[in-house]
Amino acid sequence: MGVRQAFWIDERDDRARSRGAGGRYTERLWENIGEFDGAWGDIAPVAFCCAAWRVATPPISEPGFVRWHRRVLSASLVRNTWDGSLTARIALAAPPPAALAASRDWWHDRGWQGWPEVLGQFVEPAERDLAKVPYLRTTVRVDAPVPLDRLPAAPEMPTGPRRRDEAAEAAHRALVVVVAELNELLGPVLARLDAGVS
Repeated sequence: MGVRQAFWIDERDDRARSRGAGGRYTERLWENIGEFDGAWGDIAPVAFCCAAWRVATPPISEPGFVRWHRRVLSASLVRNTWDGSLTARIALAAPPPAALAASRDWWHDRGWQGWPEVLGQFVEPAERDLAKVPYLRTTVRVDAPVPLDRLPAAPEMPTGPRRRDEAAEAAHRALVVVVAELNELLGPVLARLDAGVS
């Protein structure tokens, strides 16, 4: 059972969708500059990193600059209100727990369904399907700290072309660091879920 890649940065698609040389993600940074309000020049990189992640993922970026494994239903970064650290919040589609999978006595011939899949992706059931049969869609919620030591410092508000390039580079670096950390954390979890190991 190999380790799975939970997240990756789609550089190729980003360049293909770009109107200029900087990439589509950089264009989205400037289109959504308000996401960074309060983050510029912050002593901690947390708010800046959270904003960079929001701009790189749905719903702001469709498709996302940061892509994820088919079991990842949602992924966000937030500032921990207790100490200001960075927390990742991720929801994963999962098989039913062992207590339900061991026996189907609880089914009572109702035709229970799990996660629907479309082209290999876990999706919400359609309303027409919900009107016919019950669904039991199990999720695993991951809340985990993300170390700050490798994150770039929050840049000052970009006022000129050079500062804009530095800010875009810092946002990209923050994404690279977070993706690497989350892959290390979640790769083994996804491998076990995909293998069906309970």
